[in-house]
Amino acid sequence: MTSIKMNMNAGERFLRILVGGALLTVFSYLPLNTTLTWLLVFIALVLMLTGLAGYSPLYAFLKSKKK
Repeated sequence: MTSIKMNMNAGERFLRILVGGALLTVFSYLPLNTTLTWLLVFIALVLMLTGLAGYSPLYAFLKSKKK
């Protein structure tokens, strides 16, 4: 089984978790009846999950294209 290596440092992880949590808190007070609001909630969740995991698939993709 292959393990996924972290590709973010601690500062970036903390910032992603903080920003994602703040956005989710703000969006929890908005009505979820527009597509834009749902898109922003999705982005906030992605920020939080990638921060918690310490792995960004986008970084891995961009790094593989750089070689």
